[in-house]
Amino acid sequence: MTRVAAIDCGTNSIRLLVADADPATGELRELDRRMTIVRLGQGVDRTGRLAPDALERTFAACREYAGAVKEHGAERLRFVATSASRDAENRDEFVRGVMDILGVEPEVISGDQEAEFSFTGATKELTGRTDLARPFLVVDIGGGSTEFVVGDDRVRAARSVDVGCVRMTERHLVRDGVVTDPPTEEQIAAVRADIEAALDLAEKTVPLREARTLVGLAGSVTTVSAIAQELPGYDSAAIHHSRVSRERVREISDRLLRSTHAERAAIPSMHPGRVDVIGAGALVLLAVMERIGAKEVVVSEHDILDGIGWSLA
Repeated sequence: MTRVAAIDCGTNSIRLLVADADPATGELRELDRRMTIVRLGQGVDRTGRLAPDALERTFAACREYAGAVKEHGAERLRFVATSASRDAENRDEFVRGVMDILGVEPEVISGDQEAEFSFTGATKELTGRTDLARPFLVVDIGGGSTEFVVGDDRVRAARSVDVGCVRMTERHLVRDGVVTDPPTEEQIAAVRADIEAALDLAEKTVPLREARTLVGLAGSVTTVSAIAQELPGYDSAAIHHSRVSRERVREISDRLLRSTHAERAAIPSMHPGRVDVIGAGALVLLAVMERIGAKEVVVSEHDILDGIGWSLA
């Protein structure tokens, strides 16, 4: 057993996993898993820079996580940063802040590396399942980008495209600095056009339609599952490996895109940090399912964070 700590810092959220990893059995025994919405990618698509208040929110979460890592006595720590910090002109400021707090340098990984970690984290515990046909298509819908990975026991093809719930919201659903409430049909059509173009790009290198099981990851997908199940609150155990039909995803996507901020915020399982971006995230999921003809999505709570953990073991 090796006690590992993995941190995944994305465009919308930063997450921590502390676990005991046993390579012999393929078990990752979770000790601590937490998530904080920091919106690190706030405004990056428009300005090309990480905003000072976004950096401070992220550093505050890092200080909290440093305490948890020390408390659990993790032997190894890896900090992976994804889309927003890849794109920003001032990412050196981000790197220095993380090193000062956690003592490790954040690895600003490529989209392909991100895809491999996501695939490992999502499918490692599915390999023995006889009810899920292969190959898998793992779709990780983040804040700034979405990763597509096709594989069986290992990755066959992967592609990262710049379509995520935060990026699509800021690009198309904001007017005069405020999220449109609810968005217009023209705004929704613009989001959909960007997603379709990204799917065209992904299909140039990833055989999306060869997949027999769609596995969906990250907050947009897990929130759609929670809504589909009408959960009274966010329940990881109920969400993990749940299945949501394409028809249900379409209903939820339409509802979210046509609702007001207050109506979305009133959904019991909705995290406050996802209220304004969940509509775009749900639309990405729906567009993927329609493109490949998937009748359902298998929802996983295990994703890039677990893949990072395994890389340390």
